Amino acid sequence: MLGNYLIGLREGLEAALVVTILIAYLVRTGRRDALRPVWAGVGVAVALSVGFGIALSAASAEMQFKTQEFFGGTLSILAVGLVTWMVFWMRRTARFMKAELEGRLSDALNVGPVALAVVALLAVGREGLETALFLWTNINSSADGSAVPITGALLGLATAVVIGYLLYRGGLKLNLARFFTWTGAALIVVAAGVFGYGFHDLQEADALPGLTSVALRPGLFFADYGTFGDWVQHLLQGVLNVTPQITWLQLIMWAAYLVPVMTVFLWKSGSSAPERRPAAQRTESAASS
Repeated sequence: MLGNYLIGLREGLEAALVVTILIAYLVRTGRRDALRPVWAGVGVAVALSVGFGIALSAASAEMQFKTQEFFGGTLSILAVGLVTWMVFWMRRTARFMKAELEGRLSDALNVGPVALAVVALLAVGREGLETALFLWTNINSSADGSAVPITGALLGLATAVVIGYLLYRGGLKLNLARFFTWTGAALIVVAAGVFGYGFHDLQEADALPGLTSVALRPGLFFADYGTFGDWVQHLLQGVLNVTPQITWLQLIMWAAYLVPVMTVFLWKSGSSAPERRPAAQRTESAASS
């Protein structure tokens, strides 16, 4: 539940920030008449994201076991790649996202309502499809037959909506750079588990060898601690994809992703400093605000 809550919160807040920027710009410029097509685009983006997740579940349910494992493993690796790109992209471009979105919206205002809807659809839809794919792969790999994983995701999305609303109303001050750094690091840890489990799925599909080459048996270790150990095992599996049995390939791929990606992410975060702009640019920026 915790892992899916984090995914829902992080990804949902990105989408909420996009919507907040679009709506605030229209209200500030006195173009409330353009709110309806923007909300229509947001609604279509949300519907497409939900439909994408349902389609993945429906397609997976109709497959044979080995085909299902190959499908799930491949999508898990793809989802980790997309989320990793998104984590680094958001940290690099968050400072300029507001100006970029407002520029696109200003151009769309001169074209018409359809263009406004398309801007909102593309801006929110990208975040929504990435979220749907990563949530599906994480839920698919950690599901225990209960509604807990999807509940965690929905709670995360709901929290993101509340934070987005409070940011829009000015009732909440949030250091977005720090927030995205901390949640980005946590998301990389979650993604490492999904990445390793993706290769485990491919092993179960007989696409890769080594399914019987077991490196660790956390399930046997935690079994010695009774109910508490069982609870810890379920918690680790739900958040970090620590399965009862971990193959050597799964462990190697987990480390091969986590160590370099986390190192680069933290190094970039620690070394990045606000860019100093020329005085003319600072003056122009201050005048435009």
